[in-house]
Amino acid sequence: MAAPRITITKVVPAVIVGGGRVGKVLQAMGNGEDALVSRGERVPHDFPGPILVCTRNDDLEAVLEATPKARWKDLVFFQNGMLEPWFQSKGLGDADQVLAYFAVAKLGEPPIDGKTDTNPEGLTAAYGKWGSEVASRLHAGGLSCKVIDKEAFQKQMLEKLIWISAFMLVGARHPGATVGDVEKQYRTEVSSLISELAAAAAAEKGILFEETMEDRLCAYSRAVSNFPTAVKEVGNV
Repeated sequence: MAAPRITITKVVPAVIVGGGRVGKVLQAMGNGEDALVSRGERVPHDFPGPILVCTRNDDLEAVLEATPKARWKDLVFFQNGMLEPWFQSKGLGDADQVLAYFAVAKLGEPPIDGKTDTNPEGLTAAYGKWGSEVASRLHAGGLSCKVIDKEAFQKQMLEKLIWISAFMLVGARHPGATVGDVEKQYRTEVSSLISELAAAAAAEKGILFEETMEDRLCAYSRAVSNFPTAVKEVGNV
């Protein structure tokens, strides 16, 4: 009997900017050849491959300043929020992005994939020239990730922003509540806010959201139910 074939996922070495929860998880998925760049350090100009930016939104200006301009085209942003106006202001154009539907509650803990009862295939998505390489890295770490075009990414990005805004704000009204608590105990509040935000986003961007969006976002909250709620970086989301 022939031996079973073992498929090994090739992970392209990358520069990882940010040594927090997400940065450390991405580094652990690599093959030991990644370059980890911490706060205040320069991004190497001679390291080929993607530059995975895993910092807080309010650190992005500093990251750009620390990155040689010739390497800007290799930046891959993992941040949440509506970053497009900032991209345009910096001349970044169609910058690579990752919509991370996985949660890392604490530094050093394994990630929880955003596979839900409504989307068992997972919700994490990547867009851009390094999209396939990022997806391969996440797959190597046991996480789901699909590569999609910009239009589809923009729609999913807005959905994620609505999820963050609605669940974090409702959670802030109920100190100590996790996203799971919000979904289970304060469903009426969060549903109302999701509807209001979706209507505003649809009017502004001309995007039609599916009626199932609320169920999808609540299902994600159940998948990462222990994740804490907090309102942070209000000016950057």
